[in-house]
Amino acid sequence: MMRTVDLRDAHLSRSDITAKLPRITSDIDDALITARQLIDNVIDSGEDAIREQTLAFDGVSNHSIVVPASHFDDALASLDNDLRSAILESIRRVREASTAGVPPERKVTVAPGASITQRWLPVERVGLYVPGGKAVYPSSVVMNVVAAQVAGVSSIAIASPPQRNHGGRVHPTILATAALLGITEVYAMGGAGAIGAFAYGIPQLELEPVRVITGPGNVFVAAAKRLVRGVVGIDSEAGPTEILIIADETANPSLIAADLVSQAEHDELASAVLVTTSPALVEAVERELLNYSSRTTHRHRVEVALSGDQSAFVVVPTLDVAIMVSNLYAPEHLEVHTQHPHELVPRLVNAGAIFLGQTTPVSLGDYLAGSNHVLPTAGQAAFSSGLGAYTFLRAQQVVEYDEDALREVRAHIRVFADDENLPAHADAVDARFESASRPNSTDSENED
Repeated sequence: MMRTVDLRDAHLSRSDITAKLPRITSDIDDALITARQLIDNVIDSGEDAIREQTLAFDGVSNHSIVVPASHFDDALASLDNDLRSAILESIRRVREASTAGVPPERKVTVAPGASITQRWLPVERVGLYVPGGKAVYPSSVVMNVVAAQVAGVSSIAIASPPQRNHGGRVHPTILATAALLGITEVYAMGGAGAIGAFAYGIPQLELEPVRVITGPGNVFVAAAKRLVRGVVGIDSEAGPTEILIIADETANPSLIAADLVSQAEHDELASAVLVTTSPALVEAVERELLNYSSRTTHRHRVEVALSGDQSAFVVVPTLDVAIMVSNLYAPEHLEVHTQHPHELVPRLVNAGAIFLGQTTPVSLGDYLAGSNHVLPTAGQAAFSSGLGAYTFLRAQQVVEYDEDALREVRAHIRVFADDENLPAHADAVDARFESASRPNSTDSENED
């Protein structure tokens, strides 16, 4: 079902290894062209463009784009009690864990009378995207909203595609979760058009532009987020899900197979990768995969994902090489199934989130761990972070020098300014001391 990549050749360089790693092959260029057209249509035609796109992509017409209060009420009334309890517990845990993402204000004294205060301010308004394609994701509502609320964002809007099977409404579970979080501004719209609507606003709907857009979506949503970056901030261009598992001969093949299948059921383009030092483990996991995939609900989806070029067993000579492979791959989700998993953590620097040991599966992080499941994909974990309260914060420095502190660096400023041929910079500093040595013009007029 899954192909095997053998990296036990000692002569392989980092570049050779990178070239052999399983990766999804998707051409975002075509998606960018389509997303640009959809966004431009929203800019030009506003509500009419959203309705045209909704009919074309979701098969819905004449629906309420701005979700009315009655839809929230209906959704809450129909919410299963067990699901309500699970959602509330997820909210509690994610809220608790998200507080770690809010840095404290810190004042540093660089010299007597000279201070820099570093503070973190939330953006005023955010747009959170919740997909509604192959599955319904109330957990994504929790992850996005809680992080923004913990950051202190005062205005939060959600967009999610209307569902033909629910009379053109946003899925009731999405609405109920939003209601439990106190969110009342939700729009029944999806895809690249929704991203454009958040970035530029739609006056006819009284939809004001946002400052930051976050949340996962399909390739067109990812393309749209790339296009509006710079107009607004974004979290990342999240694509199909990924799981990479590092395992040695002590790992349980049944649990590894279960975890590979759990992520493969998301999408036919999902990536499932096992990196191991044990060829025997590969054989055992392969047998277990046949067992799990044959009886899982989304069997076809799983089989397509596991047999695709983006999924593979990767055999390495040592755990050191396994660590290197993982860091080069920079997975969204990284599980560690080794005899001493904690020993590997300091060197596992490129991963959206790390799950240690056989009792910490990725699916725990998807719902109830307290960690955030909106994570960078496609190698972006090498340079970007998963979603957190910090996503919605801006660092700002407050600078304060008294006269003596400014005098201490006056000569240094003149040297810099002259070297850069910007003498007025230093003149502005000198003016503080020249004005102190002569009477204020207003005072002179009063004396006359």
